[in-house]
Amino acid sequence: MGKHKATHIVWDWNGTLFHDNEAIIGATNAAFAELGLAPLTLEQYRALYCVPVPKFYERLMGRLPTRDEWELMDGVFHRHYTEHRTRCALTDGAEELLAGWRSAGHSQSILSMYVHDELVPLVQGFGIEPHFIRVDGRTGPSGGSKAEHMVRHLGALAEVAPSRTVVIGDAADDALAARHVGARAVLYTGGSHSRASLEETGAPVVDTLAEAVEEAQRLAA
Repeated sequence: MGKHKATHIVWDWNGTLFHDNEAIIGATNAAFAELGLAPLTLEQYRALYCVPVPKFYERLMGRLPTRDEWELMDGVFHRHYTEHRTRCALTDGAEELLAGWRSAGHSQSILSMYVHDELVPLVQGFGIEPHFIRVDGRTGPSGGSKAEHMVRHLGALAEVAPSRTVVIGDAADDALAARHVGARAVLYTGGSHSRASLEETGAPVVDTLAEAVEEAQRLAA
């Protein structure tokens, strides 16, 4: 069968569809506290955050964390995040946008660096899983980049053409992953990166998910 001509969106989860900034910052600061690092504000986090995550820690520590330090901080981060994510919700308007995109005859999927076995029930719990033809979270160790995960994700979507695919996310890594597979990207300012760092990628940058969907349609036209 040939590739579908309709536009496909690959959605990021954390900081994009799922508005979890409060839980992310709290978990990050809990991890930092283990090594005596000062807590960050959301603005500081957005200015400094990068992937792979150990490089983010290097920006704050002046060196890469040791393996033991990384494992300690990673474990604390995920324990704290799992506890506090229950207070978080979908980004305003996300559910309506997902339903509208699907009803217009387009396809969409989720690719996240969040643990797959925790991502899937979270998506199901919001009742939005039927809007997606695939939901993929991370199945390997944490700390990597999204590009290779994107290769596998689109490879599993045999009827989705990369040239008709737009990645919507909140991080520079989303733009790099899209470029790696020949797709486009639209970056959203409501998550983990500052507008300035997103603009450095050369991808369109928007302030709402509604604008992101409009731009995705335009890019793939």
